Amino acid sequence: MQLDVWFMGRRIMRVHSLGHVVLKVRNLERSVPFYRDVLGLKQVGQHGEKMVFFSIVDNHHDLALLETDNLAVSFLEESPGLHHVAFKIGDSLQELQEAKDWLVNNGLEPDRARDHVATQSVYFFDPDGNQIELFVEGNPKIWLENPSAVANSNPLELK
Repeated sequence: MQLDVWFMGRRIMRVHSLGHVVLKVRNLERSVPFYRDVLGLKQVGQHGEKMVFFSIVDNHHDLALLETDNLAVSFLEESPGLHHVAFKIGDSLQELQEAKDWLVNNGLEPDRARDHVATQSVYFFDPDGNQIELFVEGNPKIWLENPSAVANSNPLELK
């Protein structure tokens, strides 16, 4: 799927997809094993000692971690900046349950689980307090027919 951006009857550009996300972290030695070993992202490169790149599919990178000591703005929800990063992990509640179990077995306590109508999600925090969402897609037609339907979410009961 692509998104064309138009202005005054002229196509200005075409957005093909989200390219990548860069997260600022406090400690690469702590964060890299989390994204590589717990989430299973493929580590594909490194730039110096302060930046590591990961890939999910065949992209050069989908996620980069940038170590910085200058995190003046906290990761509080009220702070401007990134709210969360979401990873689609499948299409069934069983896959979501298995992912939640994997997190718990790796010492991570999920923050919450939500039913967003078109998707179901588990939220948790990485070692630096960045919020991560793992989701499965239920019925994408709901989103396509009524995008505002996903704004209402309910608690999701997982074991």
